Amino acid sequence: MNGWHCAIVDCGSTFGTVEALLAHQVSEHGTHECEVCGEAVPEGYFAIKHGLEDHTRAEYVRAYDGDAAAIRERESVLSDVADALDTNVLEDLLSDERTDALDTPEATQATTS
Repeated sequence: MNGWHCAIVDCGSTFGTVEALLAHQVSEHGTHECEVCGEAVPEGYFAIKHGLEDHTRAEYVRAYDGDAAAIRERESVLSDVADALDTNVLEDLLSDERTDALDTPEATQATTS
């Protein structure tokens, strides 16, 4: 994979590791209020994970006006992240609030052409 891209609207940041991406989403972006239950969760991956793992597909479709393609896309994101994620590294990044870990040469702003 050629880096991990933050897909949150208007962000465009790219990271060398999935852990750096997720730490970025937690620390640099706001929270998302779940349309099903009202719980506030970090924007991005954790919002997707909450929506698909804590609620039924039918609840997700009704609340977000989603369809089967949207669910498959989000399930693919969950699978890709799960395959690459080292939870110990992510916990370390988040617990120590080491924002300097996000400023490594691996973390660069994406540009558009």
